[in-house]
Amino acid sequence: MAAISLVPTPIGNLKDITLRALEVLQSADLIVAEDTRTTGILLKHYEIDKPLSSLHMHNEHRAVPKLLDRIQADDMHVAVVSDAGTPGISDPGFLLVREAIAREVPIDPLPGATAFVPALVGSGLPCDRFIFEGFLPQKKGRQTRILALVDEPRTMVFYESPHRLEKALTQFMEHFGADRQAAVVREISKLHQDYVRGTLEELVQHFAQHKAKGEIVMVVGGKPGK
Repeated sequence: MAAISLVPTPIGNLKDITLRALEVLQSADLIVAEDTRTTGILLKHYEIDKPLSSLHMHNEHRAVPKLLDRIQADDMHVAVVSDAGTPGISDPGFLLVREAIAREVPIDPLPGATAFVPALVGSGLPCDRFIFEGFLPQKKGRQTRILALVDEPRTMVFYESPHRLEKALTQFMEHFGADRQAAVVREISKLHQDYVRGTLEELVQHFAQHKAKGEIVMVVGGKPGK
């Protein structure tokens, strides 16, 4: 039966993959990957030998219809993975899911690794209510996006690249206030995992002296109530 499984993959430590994810990867007719080279390392580690196809942000608009045609014509079970984490969360996957639902192709999203959850729960900030903002726009719309969050009362979670971290923290400090509590989390589940917590002002000062490297999640406290 034609079907698509969305399979989360480790964000760092290869042991973080679930037993069910391994079973699905082993049984799939085809594995669709954001980068076949990156996924190939994971598959080799677990001795999984399956055909690979590529689906990434630069080809997904033209690749999705062809992929779904193939899935339906050949009655295939396809496993979809991104380079790390859960497909569709700041990674390719959404367009495929939307079109598959429109075509009534069954979708099975597996639970598993995603970076913002451990960052949020380890930040020390309230995590009963939060919003996930993903990556801020690099240029156009960045200021507008930040201004729209000035009065947000819930904890906010962002992804950011190392070379834009200081800029983001400085912009947050300017608009949210220097004393707003926040945390910067780097390299989750990897050897150099690191949580830096404090006010936005303290974080700006810290990363001005200690240049950040690796994958980064920023967690910012919401606007305090009166």
